[in-house]
Amino acid sequence: MEKIKYFVEWHIFGVCTAIGEKMGIATSIIRRYFIYISFLTMGSPLIVYLFLAFWMNVKKYIFASRRNPVRY
Repeated sequence: MEKIKYFVEWHIFGVCTAIGEKMGIATSIIRRYFIYISFLTMGSPLIVYLFLAFWMNVKKYIFASRRNPVRY
C-alpha cells in the first residue's frame, strides 16, 4: 500500500505533496482545500495545478542538467 501511495503522490505530479513539505502542512489538508476551492470556483484552480505540475517537471530537468557536467 505504501508503494502505491508513494507512486501516486510523487509520480502523478505531486504538486500538493511538494507544497505541503515546503510549507510544513499535511498533504491531506492541502488536497482537501484544493478540492473545496475547485468546486467553489468551478474548476479554475486546475489551471494553477497544471501549471505547477509543469513547472516542477521542468525544474527537475534543469537541476539534473546542472549536476551533469558532461554534455553530449
